[in-house]
Amino acid sequence: MTDKPVTLAAVTGAHGVAGEVRLKLFGDGWESLKPHKSFNGGALTLTKVRSDGKGGAVARFAEIADRNSAEALRGTTLTVPRAGLPELEEGEFYFSDLLDLAVVTDTGEPVGHVKAVENFGATDVIEIEKPDGQTFMVPLTRQAVPEWNDERLVVAEGFVD
Repeated sequence: MTDKPVTLAAVTGAHGVAGEVRLKLFGDGWESLKPHKSFNGGALTLTKVRSDGKGGAVARFAEIADRNSAEALRGTTLTVPRAGLPELEEGEFYFSDLLDLAVVTDTGEPVGHVKAVENFGATDVIEIEKPDGQTFMVPLTRQAVPEWNDERLVVAEGFVD
């Protein structure tokens, strides 16, 4: 696809008083963070990570020494270079591969662009932003999204809002 950095997690807030942060994970679990010691182009150095027991993680970074500094990271995404990640199998993708892709219908009509990729438990969901700023969501299933590549994402006509 591209050499765009891949987001593995996002800081959701501070954990405790010693500078640890809570993470929302976008990968295969907290263990997938362990091989990466440096995030965001070297701005954050991972020193410790563990499961939070709720599907997320708790991490400590060398640059964060107290709760206030940890809280200031809220909303920060943790990215790594794509080259540092394993090759994907057929049909697999990183959420970042889909972000900002042009969206068209299966008849070729422009719709907008991919604004976000979410997962609320059942399946991945694509949030699409139309040129007027309105957004709508489409499940990432073969019926709704029959194809995509590194240039565009195709949405079946019946799923366009």
